[in-house]
Amino acid sequence: MSAITEGKITQVLDWSYEKAVNGLPGTDTAADLAESYLSKHSDVEKAIDSLIRWQNAKGATSGFLTGLGGLITLPVAIPANIASVMYVQIRMIATIAHMRGYDLKDDQVKTFVFVCLTGQAATDILKQSGLKLGAALATQAIKKIPGEVIKSINKAVGIRLVTKFGEKGIINLGKAVPLVGGLIGGAVDGVGTNIIGNTAKKLFV
Repeated sequence: MSAITEGKITQVLDWSYEKAVNGLPGTDTAADLAESYLSKHSDVEKAIDSLIRWQNAKGATSGFLTGLGGLITLPVAIPANIASVMYVQIRMIATIAHMRGYDLKDDQVKTFVFVCLTGQAATDILKQSGLKLGAALATQAIKKIPGEVIKSINKAVGIRLVTKFGEKGIINLGKAVPLVGGLIGGAVDGVGTNIIGNTAKKLFV
């Protein structure tokens, strides 16, 4: 098993984001998913809560096996279970960002989607960069964050995820992710989908 490095994590993040925005075969894009939830609920908050509940119920992975062919062409040697968990969670966060009116094609938005993936560590990562969860990241303000700050945030996220998916993470993930059954364990090494979803709710205001 090759070690999980920051470089590999960054590649998988970029790959997952691109697939979340543009779609894997047989799966909805983040924007499609957002529109589908918004059409079923009277307001954005209800739509977001319903999406997080659905992800927690592992409903998110039913269409996932059909798109698994895309995982075979992963740009990097990283266990498919980690890549698939990252993809499913990134798509959920991107869907929430879209529902709140953020442009998924913006690099800044992409960076903050990755920040949400760190769950409870998100507040610390932003604090180190002089940002606060919530108010500081309104749709317009997010565009004005300097490139240097974005770079340092991306680096902090990479380091945090390497720790999260380190050896121990792989073992836990192996148990939590029977890919054959098409189900992905909801809690990834202690950072559950719920925490990540709620972080996204706080971050994308």
